[in-house]
Amino acid sequence: MTGTDTSANGAAVAIDGVHFGWPGATAPCLDIPHFEVGRGQSAFLHGPSGSGKSTLLSLVGGVVEPWQGRVAVLGTELSTLRAGARDRFRAANVGFIFQLFNLIPYLSGLDNIVLPCRFSAERALRIGASPQQEALRLAAHLDLDRDTLARPAAELSVGQQQRVAAARALIGRPGLVIADEPTSALDADRQRAFLDLLLSECAAVGAALLFVSHDERLAGRFDRVLRLGDLNRAGGGEMGR
Repeated sequence: MTGTDTSANGAAVAIDGVHFGWPGATAPCLDIPHFEVGRGQSAFLHGPSGSGKSTLLSLVGGVVEPWQGRVAVLGTELSTLRAGARDRFRAANVGFIFQLFNLIPYLSGLDNIVLPCRFSAERALRIGASPQQEALRLAAHLDLDRDTLARPAAELSVGQQQRVAAARALIGRPGLVIADEPTSALDADRQRAFLDLLLSECAAVGAALLFVSHDERLAGRFDRVLRLGDLNRAGGGEMGR
C-alpha cells in the first residue's frame, strides 16, 4: 500500500480518526473523526484562540504526527512518508502563509518569493518559465513593483510583506495553500483587498485554500465554512494552539 490516491476526485486534505496531544499531555487536544477540503476548494476554518487551529495546520503540513488516525494531503497519506520525504513532499506541494509572514529579513522581496523553487525542483518545473519571471508575474498581480521587490524584506511595510508571503506561497503551483491568520494585522479595507487577490490566485492555479482565522466576518468569501469546535470532540483545551 503506497498511501497515495491518484483519483482526480481525491480530497486536497482528508483527516480521519485523528487524535493528537502535545508532549506531556494525558489527553488529546484534537480528536477529529473526519475533516476534508476538496481539491480547488476554499475553506474557512475558525475558532477561538487556544482551540487548536494552528495545531491542526501543523498536522496537515506534516510538521507533527498524530497519536493515531490518518492525515492525507493531495492523496498522499503523510504517515507513509519518512521525515525527509515528508519535508520534500511539503516543499513541493504545500504553500504556507504564516501569521507573522516568516520572511527572511535580509533577502529581497523577490528572493523571498522564489525560495520554494530553490527548495523544490518539482515546484520549479511546474512553472514553465524561470522562477524569477513567475515571481514577477505573481508580484504584479499582487500590486508589487520591481523597485519594491528589490528591497530587503525588513524594509517593506506590513502590507507589502504580506503580499510577498502570499506570492511565495503561490509560486510553483502548489496543490494546497495554507493561510494561518494572515490578515490579523490589517484593517478592513486591506483585508478585503488581500482576500480578493489570494482567492483569485488560488483559483487561477487550481489550488485548494485552507484559511484559518478567528474573524468570522471573513467567512462569506469562502466555498465552505468550518468551525473547529464542531469538528473537534476534544474541545481544544489549554494545550490547544
